[in-house]
Amino acid sequence: MSDPACGVSPAEKLSPEHLQLLRNAFTCPKAGLQTRKSGRNRGGSEEHGMRFKEFQEVLQSVIGPDVEDAWVERFFSEVDICCTGQMKWQQLCSYLLLEYTERERASIPRAALLDSQPQIRHCSHNKREPTVRVVAVSHPPPLRYISVSKGGQITVWNSSLHILKTVGLAGDPTEEVANTRRFRGWTTDAVYMGNVDKVAISTDCRDLHFVNVSTGNVFEDVHLFGFQSVPTALCYWHDVQCPERPPLLLLGDDKGGIHLMWFLKPSKGLFKNPTKKENGPQRIFFQDLGEHSNMVSFRYIPNIHQEPVNRLMFEPSTNVIMSSSESDNTSVVFMSVSLKQEPYIWKFKQGAKCFDYNAALQLMVTGGYDRVVRLWTRFVTARPVATLLGHRTAVLDVAVYQAVGQIFSYSRDAELRVWDISTHHCLKTVNLQFPCLQLGRIPEHGNFPFLLLGPPLPEQTQPHLVVGCKDYLAWLDLAERERGGGGWLTDERRELGPKILSFPALSCALYNPTLRQVVTGHAVSLVSLWDVETGKRRLQISNAHGEDELTCMALDSSHRRLITGACNGTIKVWSLLNGLNLHKLEPVTNSEVTAVTCLHDNQLLAVGWSQKIAQYDITGAKDLYVRADMSWKSNGVHKSDILAVAQCSSLGVVATASHDGEVIIWRLETQGPLLHLQRETEAGVALPVDSLLFLQHRAGNRKFRNRGVLVSSQAGCLCFWSITGQTHRYGQFYAPEQPGERVLSLSSNQPKNTILVSGDTTGRLQIWDISHYALDIQHEAVCGRPPLLQCWKAHKRALVSVEVLEVADRLFILTASADGAAGLWTNDGDHVGSFGQAMMWNISDPATYQRETQSNLREDTAERIESDEVGSSKVTSKAPDPTSCGQISQEECCSEASSASTAERDHHQPQQAMYLHEDFCQTVASCRQRRCLFDDIDHGDHC
Repeated sequence: MSDPACGVSPAEKLSPEHLQLLRNAFTCPKAGLQTRKSGRNRGGSEEHGMRFKEFQEVLQSVIGPDVEDAWVERFFSEVDICCTGQMKWQQLCSYLLLEYTERERASIPRAALLDSQPQIRHCSHNKREPTVRVVAVSHPPPLRYISVSKGGQITVWNSSLHILKTVGLAGDPTEEVANTRRFRGWTTDAVYMGNVDKVAISTDCRDLHFVNVSTGNVFEDVHLFGFQSVPTALCYWHDVQCPERPPLLLLGDDKGGIHLMWFLKPSKGLFKNPTKKENGPQRIFFQDLGEHSNMVSFRYIPNIHQEPVNRLMFEPSTNVIMSSSESDNTSVVFMSVSLKQEPYIWKFKQGAKCFDYNAALQLMVTGGYDRVVRLWTRFVTARPVATLLGHRTAVLDVAVYQAVGQIFSYSRDAELRVWDISTHHCLKTVNLQFPCLQLGRIPEHGNFPFLLLGPPLPEQTQPHLVVGCKDYLAWLDLAERERGGGGWLTDERRELGPKILSFPALSCALYNPTLRQVVTGHAVSLVSLWDVETGKRRLQISNAHGEDELTCMALDSSHRRLITGACNGTIKVWSLLNGLNLHKLEPVTNSEVTAVTCLHDNQLLAVGWSQKIAQYDITGAKDLYVRADMSWKSNGVHKSDILAVAQCSSLGVVATASHDGEVIIWRLETQGPLLHLQRETEAGVALPVDSLLFLQHRAGNRKFRNRGVLVSSQAGCLCFWSITGQTHRYGQFYAPEQPGERVLSLSSNQPKNTILVSGDTTGRLQIWDISHYALDIQHEAVCGRPPLLQCWKAHKRALVSVEVLEVADRLFILTASADGAAGLWTNDGDHVGSFGQAMMWNISDPATYQRETQSNLREDTAERIESDEVGSSKVTSKAPDPTSCGQISQEECCSEASSASTAERDHHQPQQAMYLHEDFCQTVASCRQRRCLFDDIDHGDHC
């Protein structure tokens, strides 16, 4: 609602005094102001409504004459969600109350934890012992996890937390004679050493185990034993930018000291190779570490803490070691490696059981047995910035999630809390339901329950948090960036930036000329509104149809409401001004809605796999649920699923096209079929119609209305039909450059109908000159192509929607693709930009365009244009010319091309049929198009 581009929101601009004056104007209108009586309110007095002009005059008298007309118009439109052209006081109160409530809700951030249920996994090989630590191993790909149990059991998991392998730590070799050699002790910590592909594991046997994880065969490589104290906490750092710089391994011990080990030649190994081959891992006595001085450098800093070290971190930019303990006097210590500066020491009762530090925020978070989570700044040790209360048992682990500005804390009773850093509020509390929990008993935990993986992440990895409790692990999905209060408000903090381009496939897009906005619909049921003049997102509707795929969209006649259809048969009506769901339309069946169109009187028509036409009256509907009107005589007319619909008000007709290739013209007046159109099929193969387009200018012109006014797309062939004359087919040609492709979307400049824009399954966009095409019944017109004006590859994958729009007296083309991106182009092929990119554009300033025009495609276009100039009846070599004399029919050519294309895909991707279908699903991005492709496969005997 509060769009900065449209001025201050009404909630900010209207003071209580203004509201009182407005109330008086509605309840006691001034003389001279014409008002309409519209019933009685609850108090019994008559409630008056105001038209726009009246409301504008009242606002100017209340706020002042300087109030902008555009602001008043938008305010009036947002309140009048039913599009009655009249505003009532009760409507205004409801609108303001809703805005105040939503603004308050949006000001409170939402927890980074997504609403999906945690995945619980059992570490069956732990033998009921808790998991001490879980580490993520990203090299070599793919991502894996390694968990270490208290008893020394090492479990390797895949990225979905399914067990791949399990091994145990090596025990004392003196027991090998009795064949009872196994690890006898408790592990204390583990850390992943990324540059050498090893995991270091410390135990209470005063030793360190180095496990090689570079291959699928996980094995123990080196055993360093004989420390003077027990290592209790580990930390490892290596310089990613400078691999030759010696990495550092830090070990905190039970005496409060810290060991530092620099590995001088990590590319050659951590330690000197043994002189003789040993059976099992290389065993190195700690006192003999001096013999490896050319490979490792060692240093010990004693008595940093008065209690065992339980956490270790290293800050490379400042060369500072950070450690914590449960000591009251040395709870947390920050000290430099050189020891030349005085350390920073934080002191608080019962010390710190855990801590985390974020250098970018200069923030430290601590937790301990006193059940308090404390926030500290980097250089202030006297008092915390905030004290977060709420946990009922000891806090075992904390983590700062910088991407969303939140903190996770976990207590001994398996309670996870999410805190906002800026407000210090607890945003969410989750009681993790581990199967090991017993009523009245506190479960056993490992020393390090958390594994937080946030940005940057390996490819195709969602940010997540892994929490351990005894021998179970819980996986929780996280949001990638800061989220506002949800709902449908536009929030600058939630702007997705360039990553919007990596969204799931788009299923539809359209342009709203009244609001000058582009609406995009993703298959994952996400609707976004974009400002066409800048490319900025104005509003977003998440989960429009829940988990069901969004398939189609349309505007109502006022262009202030959006109608969306889904694959489960549901249809919803939304307000484009505030994102409210106004109506839910009664589904005809639970099968897919493939297309919707709204007539001039707000009578909505919906078609789909039901093979029927359903009508809904949304003119003045006040109820949330609107019943379907099945008065259309469509029962049994279509013999297959209806895939497309188009209307022509000047001719009073509606056209529908089905999966079997039949196009039916319906008369609006009688709601019955008027004409059946179908291309001749010599090969006997019925190919589905992908798109329909009425050329409205021709249909409204008495001179041209009997000519080719309807364009249909069938297997890449564009047919021009007349629906009033004696001869119906006025022309046809194959549009794509490659055989076996489809044209999924069509558009034209409707005020003139001089160009036709087509988008095919290769992502290529073509602009045709149809100013003189399909106006005469001639053999050349039927066989030849119209002149090709422009052609370029707009997207990497199929174009599911194209639309010609006029902004600032210039023609632009909107494209939406199965690759998840929606772009804006000039009619010359210059790329204005992609909706959601980081840099905004100014549509009136070409200097702000991206201008990513494909030079090689331009050359090809020039060659094709020259070829078309030689003779309009000639077709480029890449496209079939099925209707030329002496050649095969177009149906046969399309069928063979489809089979050849399918066979070519099979050759390059020799996979099972299931994977072949999945690949096609990604290519087309809607159930309707997937079904068409499946039929192509069937006809080509490649299913």
